Amino acid sequence: MENTSKSRPKKQGKLSVYLYIPNIIGYIRVLLNVYAFAICFSQKWVFSTLYFVSFVCDAVDGWCARKFNQGITELLIGALCRPGLVFVSLLALDIASHWLQMYSTFLVGKTSHKDVKDSSSWLFRLYYGNRMFMGFCCVACEVLYIILFLIAESQNENLVDVLLSSLQQGSPLSFLLALSLFGWAIKQIINFIQMKTAADACVLYDIEKQKR
Repeated sequence: MENTSKSRPKKQGKLSVYLYIPNIIGYIRVLLNVYAFAICFSQKWVFSTLYFVSFVCDAVDGWCARKFNQGITELLIGALCRPGLVFVSLLALDIASHWLQMYSTFLVGKTSHKDVKDSSSWLFRLYYGNRMFMGFCCVACEVLYIILFLIAESQNENLVDVLLSSLQQGSPLSFLLALSLFGWAIKQIINFIQMKTAADACVLYDIEKQKR
């Protein structure tokens, strides 16, 4: 009798998925941030370095996911210091819009949440269609938060006040802050567009489902 077991594809176990290279990098990011936030107020520069390395790893695990055709578990990194209501709200918008974009992508059957070619927003298409532009916006956000954290004299200091006073100094740091603020602002606009676009996709899906 012919042995057909060799021709059958091996069933992938759960453990192998947990050990995907992008996910291992994600675990390292978690450990880096746990340690970083544990020392954030006693060793600001060490914290900032570890935090930025963790951010870079976010790009690396994405590259590995595409290179090895492996899935990735999304990790969300929190804000720095004790941010005000505005910063907390924008952080919540970032998380919620990204999650909703991923969910709407699943509903409509797309393979990637970055597939926004059918969007009516040119800025939204540019963001996900141009890696350099998207990278600039994402890096600008992280750099802005790190700089504000480093120059804040206390953890209770208002970050908006720190930002405004630093921008008025006219130094190279002020230029870097202004450039980062520009990329950060674009990212927030993108988050609003992403939230609205993803919500519309979910609504249209429900409407079509009811018609069936």
